[in-house]
Amino acid sequence: MLGIRAFRLAVICLCLLPALALPGMASAAGPRHAIAMHGEPLYPAGFTHFRYANPDAPKGGAITYGATGSFDSLNPFIVRGTSALGLREHVFESLLARGYDEPFTLYGLIAEKVEVPADRSWIAFTLNAKARFSDGVPVTVDDIVYSLETLRDKGRPNFKTYYSKVERIERIGARTIKFHFTPDGDREIPLIIGLMPIIPKHIYEQRDFGAANFDVPVGSGPYVVDRTVPGKRIIYRRDPDYWGKDLPVNAGHYNIDLITYEYFRDTNASFEAFKTGIYDARPEDDPVRWTTGYDFPALRNGKVRKAAFATGLPSGMYGLVFNTRRPVLEDRNVREALIHLFNFEWINENLYFGSYVRTRSFFDNSELASSGRRAGERERKLLAPFPGAVSPEVMEHGWRAPAGDPKGQDRANRARAIALLREAGFELRNGVMTSRATGQPLRLEILVATPAEERLALTYTRMTSRIGISIAVRNVDPSQYQERRNNYDFDMIFNSWFSSLSPGNEQSFYWGSAAADVPGTRNYMGVKDPAIDAMIEAMLAAETREDFTAAVRAMDRVLMSGAYMIPLFHQPEQWLALWNKVKVPETTSLYGYRSSTWWIDGK
Repeated sequence: MLGIRAFRLAVICLCLLPALALPGMASAAGPRHAIAMHGEPLYPAGFTHFRYANPDAPKGGAITYGATGSFDSLNPFIVRGTSALGLREHVFESLLARGYDEPFTLYGLIAEKVEVPADRSWIAFTLNAKARFSDGVPVTVDDIVYSLETLRDKGRPNFKTYYSKVERIERIGARTIKFHFTPDGDREIPLIIGLMPIIPKHIYEQRDFGAANFDVPVGSGPYVVDRTVPGKRIIYRRDPDYWGKDLPVNAGHYNIDLITYEYFRDTNASFEAFKTGIYDARPEDDPVRWTTGYDFPALRNGKVRKAAFATGLPSGMYGLVFNTRRPVLEDRNVREALIHLFNFEWINENLYFGSYVRTRSFFDNSELASSGRRAGERERKLLAPFPGAVSPEVMEHGWRAPAGDPKGQDRANRARAIALLREAGFELRNGVMTSRATGQPLRLEILVATPAEERLALTYTRMTSRIGISIAVRNVDPSQYQERRNNYDFDMIFNSWFSSLSPGNEQSFYWGSAAADVPGTRNYMGVKDPAIDAMIEAMLAAETREDFTAAVRAMDRVLMSGAYMIPLFHQPEQWLALWNKVKVPETTSLYGYRSSTWWIDGK
């Protein structure tokens, strides 16, 4: 595995050398095989396969994955309903395919060529003449236009946000389409269009696209839906006539004939099913289970193996989120007090065998993180119009979590929390934290959907109760949880935000002001901060990696200064358990393992 790590480091170094590629350089030569967000694509024209895929992997076999909860829809593009897992990955393709050895580079897929000007005010795609939907109908320019308009007008809110930046569509010949962007477009929008899922006009114009139902989806991807048991199981069958099976981006991918997602009521039932071989691959995020739970016969007999994968990815953020739309949580001092009451050191040792690392940034473990760094000149210049948006401490060294007491006493943090609540207008009356203005006790609710969340929430409520704060923990079924989360009907929830090495437009969907009042976004906190909006704009406008990194770090500092959640913890690496019939490539991508590159050993 040392060779893998060395390769990843080499890739990172290549991608972080903007001096080798001037802004707009990738667009100077006309239509090309790929487009990079910054700098040049790692893989040249004529490459044969990604290095994290095995082009000689055998085809065939079947694999089953485990899922929890249920599903009531086969439409992954709308807010209504809960769609089955795997539809976007297996059935629907984009114009371009992402390469996972780089922060953000896209290579030819449905579109065999791509062209952008230096200012990225437009992007043109030339379609591959071989591209077909699974029913054999060719993919045309009409399908591309229909996809954008339908997703923009009837799809999830993020589609509307992204695709509304297309001002005009120009058809150039039979296979080339050009998207012109509005003045408020940005340098990432061309790549976002490249990742737009393509749906067949001749199928979906006959359907109610906004309906959550079990109409069989039709796409151009490597798999088709074979059969479903609503809410319980969905099975995908590899399409032997898949048009793109010989493309370089697909070499060594999509090797398995049948892919099943089997649903279980909760994680405990799911784990028991894995132990008996009902499904074959289990990503693990529970350190207790990872440390102590894998002592079962199949593992002892060598039929199951555990694997850990290091990645070059930022940690992302897993946090206990405050809904600032609630009056009591509007006050930053209240939120800060609640952060001080979370004793990570005790929780990590007693609940998780010390397996986790405290998260200090939305981009921990990467160059994009503000944690442990003094703000540089570029950051300070970006933040200058917003005095007070970043605390002096965070500006100086990034966010530092309150140091908890491993023995559980934590008197200093409780004292600090009481002081902050006093500034917010609360006081202790007969052991109850009470508003001086209204006489009402400080009461909150944490909405949870899994036993793991419930356990952590109950542990935390015992910590808050020591200074008279009452927090109820409410466990609801998945459909109710999803509805309440989409409509921001909660005080606090657990949530995870994935972070990449090339964050972009999705950041507006996460914490842009315009997303705060739109149901179904991921701005669960209800953040409306012009400083965050400005940092996102700067990030999207950056032409060099240095400017981009400065903008991301500045945004990170504003978010961490706002105390919008209790930053929790993250795994130091990816954990995965596999039945031995499942084989993985020797080389791991910069983003970690890629299940699309696995194959089945039929021996």
